[in-house]
Amino acid sequence: MGLTKRSKMGAAMTPEADTLFPDATVKKMNTPTNQGLGLLPYQALKALVADGVVNAANGILDEQIQPASIDLRLDRFAHRIRASFLPGEQRTVHDKIAQYGTHDIDLTNGAVLERGCAYIVPLMEHVKLPGRVAGVANPKSSVGRLDIFTRLITDHGTEFDRVAAGYHGRLYAEISPRTFSIVVHQGSRLNQLRLRRGTQSSSAAEILALHEKEGLVDRDLSRVALSEGVPLTVDLVGENRDGLVGFRAKKHTGLIDLDRVGQYDPVDYWEPIYATKDTSLILDPGEFYILASKEAVNIPPTHAAEMVAYDTFVGEFRVHYAGFFDPGFGHADERAEGTRAVLEVRSHDVPFMIEDGQLVGRLVFERLTDRPSRLYGAGIGSSYQRQGLQLSKQFKPFA
Repeated sequence: MGLTKRSKMGAAMTPEADTLFPDATVKKMNTPTNQGLGLLPYQALKALVADGVVNAANGILDEQIQPASIDLRLDRFAHRIRASFLPGEQRTVHDKIAQYGTHDIDLTNGAVLERGCAYIVPLMEHVKLPGRVAGVANPKSSVGRLDIFTRLITDHGTEFDRVAAGYHGRLYAEISPRTFSIVVHQGSRLNQLRLRRGTQSSSAAEILALHEKEGLVDRDLSRVALSEGVPLTVDLVGENRDGLVGFRAKKHTGLIDLDRVGQYDPVDYWEPIYATKDTSLILDPGEFYILASKEAVNIPPTHAAEMVAYDTFVGEFRVHYAGFFDPGFGHADERAEGTRAVLEVRSHDVPFMIEDGQLVGRLVFERLTDRPSRLYGAGIGSSYQRQGLQLSKQFKPFA
């Protein structure tokens, strides 16, 4: 597929994209959600779906629309590729698949994606974004807790997980299971998309004021530098008497079907980690760990948050590279004191020792254009509102 056409808003278009919305005209979003800058909440996303700005051949399910994001679904075929890539401004994803692809896999009845291999899967959803609305994507929380590396790609894209303002066309997921081989199906949801108008980053003063009003974490932030976000630290003591502080993924395990919830015994896939006398843990290079924050997190309805993925100043490891924190996480009246963040941790290059209370990441907050009419919580089937140290939803509770 070649590119020859660009929209009036400057976004790259393909011949395929021209016909995705033959009758669509981008309508103004319902007020008051179209006022101001920031992330679009549930009701604005629902309006965009109704207007055909976010669309799919079989429609968008209401359950896909989250408080501040839209779940994206795998389409029918996965393309095995020899190497990861970005299309670049002059090429489409299918141009690159033709160059680097090896074979196709039909996902209709479920298929295996092997650990250590890379795949590109077209998504069911298409977008026709207005000129001032851009997108940012992230793996879903359960996907991160299974160490599945997945990123969103667009035609003519020069960045992963970014959808340019005014983009018209298909969306694609790059998927590379790192620890477990997995089973996925047509319709499986690995990625989620946030849409924003402009940028609305919060200053340190704004974060502190929000904390004083809402209690973003259960610690004093008055003497903490907040210019890069709210700091989170690791818990290596444990909440319970048994001293359980984390899990390390086993090698050479069975398959995990992402669409099966509460089906797998954790002991077949994970080794429990218990607190030591010196409350430290040595991270082995290449191993994957599930740990938890000491802080309980509270995301107020006016904001959403994201963990900064990697900071070389705190150590040679990567923490929490999947999952947005939706408005209402840890905030719902069912548990107003907050919810701990689960940390997906992988060490790089050398063994690295972390200690209880060590800084491992920062939460970056972003304002929504309006309070969502749907908040994160058990009422909408959210999986982790009451979590402590918790594996992905595919596993039974650890006994």
